[in-house]
Amino acid sequence: MLAEKIKTLRKEKNLTQEALAVMLGVERTTVTMWESGQNIPPTKYLVTLADSLGCTLDDLLRGEGT
Repeated sequence: MLAEKIKTLRKEKNLTQEALAVMLGVERTTVTMWESGQNIPPTKYLVTLADSLGCTLDDLLRGEGT
């Protein structure tokens, strides 16, 4: 699930939700909503999100090994 992947990768990078939000130019509550599955990141943020989390877009969206 995308929400879990975002949260896991963020924690692996030792980033707070606030730090990730600043990197993406969004509010911290936006990251919270993405991580809780209440909302999904708009397409315009996906590449930057993957770069910020140190993964490929494919890994972010589909997961490793799929």
